[in-house]
Amino acid sequence: MGWSQTSETNDLRIVQDSIVVLNKDPLRPSKAAFYSAILPGLGQAYNKDYWKVPLVYVAIGTSTYYYIHSNNQYHRYRDAYKRRLAGFNDDEFQGNKYLDNQRLLDAQKGFQRNRDLSMLITVGFYILNIVEANVAAHLKQFNVSENLSLDTDWYRDDLNNGNHLGLTLKYQF
Repeated sequence: MGWSQTSETNDLRIVQDSIVVLNKDPLRPSKAAFYSAILPGLGQAYNKDYWKVPLVYVAIGTSTYYYIHSNNQYHRYRDAYKRRLAGFNDDEFQGNKYLDNQRLLDAQKGFQRNRDLSMLITVGFYILNIVEANVAAHLKQFNVSENLSLDTDWYRDDLNNGNHLGLTLKYQF
């Protein structure tokens, strides 16, 4: 029986008769999910998937930007519509002959719908960030050795004059 420690992942490897057994850290996936819940992208950094961190921030940042933009536009059109209903004629859209009260109301509803959709997308990306960190941490502990292989096979059946697709899973001891 031999003991070794790798510098890459700091996992303890027990080598016995050419079978490699990894000691798994059962808390690693929950730590990654917890870190991503506290600060998006931190779980990906914990998993050493640094290339995913910018993707997380672009996804959440873009949807947050559209939420803020739609919210600001919603308030502009809502305030102008409310001022017109109160009898004032001094809103910022007053000189535009195409923006009557109905169009102000339609624009307000459109920006409200876009704002709400942007919020749902932002929350969805946040949850996806947490789930991805958890799944990636689980998969990092999955042992894939050279003894395990999956192969596809395409062969022609001369009896039926047809093609067949096969899938072979091999494990060598």
